[in-house]
Amino acid sequence: YKHIPSGAGLGGGSSDAAFMLKLLNGHFHLNLSEEQLEIYAATLGADCAFFIKNKPVYAEGIGNIFSPIELSLKGYQIMIVKPDVFVSTREAFANIHPHHPEYPIKEVIRRPVAEWKDILINDFEASVFPQHPVIGEIKQELYNQGAIYASMSGSGSSVFGLFAPDAALPEINRKSNSFCFKGTLGQ
Repeated sequence: YKHIPSGAGLGGGSSDAAFMLKLLNGHFHLNLSEEQLEIYAATLGADCAFFIKNKPVYAEGIGNIFSPIELSLKGYQIMIVKPDVFVSTREAFANIHPHHPEYPIKEVIRRPVAEWKDILINDFEASVFPQHPVIGEIKQELYNQGAIYASMSGSGSSVFGLFAPDAALPEINRKSNSFCFKGTLGQ
């Protein structure tokens, strides 16, 4: 049972689809391998296969070609804010202008989280923020409140902030209806 809002860039629907495949595989004793489940999941949606693994990986292709990474954010505090804004995935992809990052992502995530701010960039932000300024404002507010790193999640509209393990998470005051989650990361 979960409360992941739709249109949030958090993979709520994709994770539901992937975990349903895993449930059916177990319930009916189909004995499908993780790789076969990933193939089936990819036919349901580009990022569905990611949720079959359910651990940090580097994804390429349409989000279905994985290589292992070493990434642990254990102990960091996280705050996720989802404004009352819906970002159409179709709209986000239609307006994106991807660029080649200055530093490869696999290199960036090996660095301390405090160094990510100016080098780990979500390309969707450049096209989504002008259409929905409140999302950019939330990201800036998270930095103003002490986030070590903040980013829009996926194609939006949620924004997450990572805070030091011993940080007290702030209260984000929004005039519009917003969903907000606070917690400690365990992996």
